[in-house]
Amino acid sequence: MNNSRQSFTYYRLGQYQGLKVLLLLFVTMLIGCTSAIAQQTRTYRIAAIEVDWDYAPTGINQISGNAFGESENVFVQSGKQRIGKVYRKAVYREYTDAAFTAAKAVAPQWEHLGALGPVIRGEVGDTIQVVFKNMTSFPTSIHPHGVSYLKNSEGAPYNDGTSGADMADDAVPSGGTHTYIWQVPERAGPGPMDGSSVLWMYHAHTDEPADTNTGLVGPLIVTRKGNANPDGSPKDIDREFVTLFTVFNENASHYLEHNVNHFTGKPKKTMKNLDDPEFQESNLMHSVNGYVYGNLPGLTMQQGERVRWYVLSIGTEVDLHTPHWHGQTVLWMGSRMDMVELLPGSMKTIDMAPDNPGTWLYHCHVNDHITAGMMALFTVTE
Repeated sequence: MNNSRQSFTYYRLGQYQGLKVLLLLFVTMLIGCTSAIAQQTRTYRIAAIEVDWDYAPTGINQISGNAFGESENVFVQSGKQRIGKVYRKAVYREYTDAAFTAAKAVAPQWEHLGALGPVIRGEVGDTIQVVFKNMTSFPTSIHPHGVSYLKNSEGAPYNDGTSGADMADDAVPSGGTHTYIWQVPERAGPGPMDGSSVLWMYHAHTDEPADTNTGLVGPLIVTRKGNANPDGSPKDIDREFVTLFTVFNENASHYLEHNVNHFTGKPKKTMKNLDDPEFQESNLMHSVNGYVYGNLPGLTMQQGERVRWYVLSIGTEVDLHTPHWHGQTVLWMGSRMDMVELLPGSMKTIDMAPDNPGTWLYHCHVNDHITAGMMALFTVTE
């Protein structure tokens, strides 16, 4: 009798252990399926194109509401030996077709990007594929920050021992294409002190100083795993803004000669005096997303929205910037403030809960940069 009971007990235990194994296998398969659904490849078709960029398209100082004054005309007025406010630039733009014939329309919420390239998104665990076409007149590339990549997707030429196909990404020739593959591992996503998303950037790196002064830079945003909408945006945020504070040095642009020849009254004389200090100063465009003196459009939000600002800088030693929001406060890594510090290459993610309706000033707090036009306006509606 005891033996029978013992055998029955072993039988039931065996059944129980078998069920545990089956349940464990089922859960493992379920997790695997969920991961497979969450992890995806996001494909972007992005080209570097040439545009004639107007730093002040409204033709006035939108901060004061008046015509440009003498000190402002240093940067925006064209003349016999002055380029003015319109420059040939290269910018990144997104396309919807493999032939790069149909430019993707910019959604109203991203109108403020201006000269910046389109937002590239990824959720932790994703793969980002960027099909890049160079429509400019010089070799260029795309180099990302933060994400993981192999040598054939780095977009930067230097003595790293690579050759052949592993160098094709470094300098895509005019008219050429290259596909960049970037992985989005955990270390590319938000850290312990971050919110649900974090800002990186991408930019040309074939001749980085000339490439970025010419305009080739854009935002790359990574969302924490499980916190992303289908398009990759963070679920807990109502509105996002990206603002680049930089002094575009048009003296170092790939298109300096073109701009002199097309936008000055006396190009031959100007070309002989490129080192003239006043000419050099006139080509330092202190901009927010490629706009000066409040000409940046689209920074509009509603009172009570959950707003995330992604702020960045790129450039040289003059690109020490201090973006300041009037009328509101923000949170950066848990700290309350209304101004943050940027150095060349800085990328910061800032949260705002706008509670004070009105149109407010948003500007760099460096005095020289204020004078030169590094100012914008943002509006909080009731």
